[in-house]
Amino acid sequence: MSYFQKQFTGKTMNAKQIFSLIIPIFIDSAFIVLISILNTAMISSSGVAAVSAVSVVDSLNIFIVSVFIAIATGGTVIVAQYFGGRNPEQASRAASQAISAIAVISISLCILIILFHSQLLQLLFGSADADVLANAKLFLIGSSISYPFFAIYQSIVGVLRGVSETKACLFLSVILNLTYFVLNILFITVMDLGVLGLAISYIVSRVLGASIAVFYLFKMCHTLNVKLKDVFKPQLALLKKIMFIGLPFAAEQLFFNGGKLLTQTFIVQLGTLSITVNAISNSLSLLFQVGGSTLSVAIVTVVGQCIGRREIDDARKFIRSFLWMSCAFFVVITAVLLAIFPSLVGLYNPPSEIVPDIFQLIIIISVAQPLFWSLSFILPSAMRAAGDSTFISIVSLLTMWLFRVILGYILGITLQFGLVGVWIAMVAEWGIRGAVFYMRFRGDKWYRHKLV
Repeated sequence: MSYFQKQFTGKTMNAKQIFSLIIPIFIDSAFIVLISILNTAMISSSGVAAVSAVSVVDSLNIFIVSVFIAIATGGTVIVAQYFGGRNPEQASRAASQAISAIAVISISLCILIILFHSQLLQLLFGSADADVLANAKLFLIGSSISYPFFAIYQSIVGVLRGVSETKACLFLSVILNLTYFVLNILFITVMDLGVLGLAISYIVSRVLGASIAVFYLFKMCHTLNVKLKDVFKPQLALLKKIMFIGLPFAAEQLFFNGGKLLTQTFIVQLGTLSITVNAISNSLSLLFQVGGSTLSVAIVTVVGQCIGRREIDDARKFIRSFLWMSCAFFVVITAVLLAIFPSLVGLYNPPSEIVPDIFQLIIIISVAQPLFWSLSFILPSAMRAAGDSTFISIVSLLTMWLFRVILGYILGITLQFGLVGVWIAMVAEWGIRGAVFYMRFRGDKWYRHKLV
């Protein structure tokens, strides 16, 4: 325990404060991933066409929702820096601007996707089987309706994390995800509505989650004093600060997830069973990454508050400690999950002939994640919290398109390695990107941005 006290204590925060931040986020992340796995397992009872349709639309959903998360991250960084600099009034105003910006963007995207959903799916996944496309259209419309509610929920959770209110975030997450899970049991397992049931669950759970998040922020939160009038009153100076972080991150996420979406179109060419293998493997990979994902979220608050107080040595120290902890998480979690792999994959009821293919992909990431994932994901989160958003975005875009997309196409399609080639390209991208970020971290340019 004394080792952890030493590694996670500085002038800005101490070990108790940091672990009180990490633990609720870890529980939240694990809960979300487990619910996701169980939901995927439930929809698998409707057949491989349903699983493939959900996988196809989820790749598009990730592409769109990443915009909301990017702007929310901008809000988290600015709120954390104001809070770290002991300026709660400006932190509250910044929170209101983050919420209003995300609300406007999400409503616009919702309308556009609903109007052009058919053309979009035909353009991206026109080579998919007819039953896959029919299910995909239904799920995409339901997802689109839920966008504004999910965006507002994300913005509120983001600003709460900026002031270390992670217990409240955990509470809100449990409500949203548990509602989603229970409704899926009702609509998919009991009523056998398949993809339609999944879409209804999406909408209802996100409406409820957003409503309770709004109520908490305006009526129960004492750390932030967000006023409703500020949400409807644009404050350009604060919006500019939020967008300085949010827009490069949003552009990065659009092109980054656009690359992943393009990769998904490669996989569609490999057939419905390959889409199912990829969907199940991606779902399981989230469980392997739960520790690292937790730390990549928590580091934004920690580094944001350090930079707000101009404690650069603290920021460096905490980043190194988070990186080592993430590697340890990967080793332990991977060892446990590989031991119970047959039980995990059994939840999805996959055709027996694809189980070896799923295991092969899981082995690839089991080796790669402890080595490359942390530098590739936690380090950029930390440097973005210091304001180094533009550099991070440019590097992420270049490595994504050069390695995951182009190399993925060459290995997966041209050289006919299939899914294995696509996943090897993904791992190569992690390694190259992480190496570039580590070189940046060793210098001083990443923290020389003055935001607040």
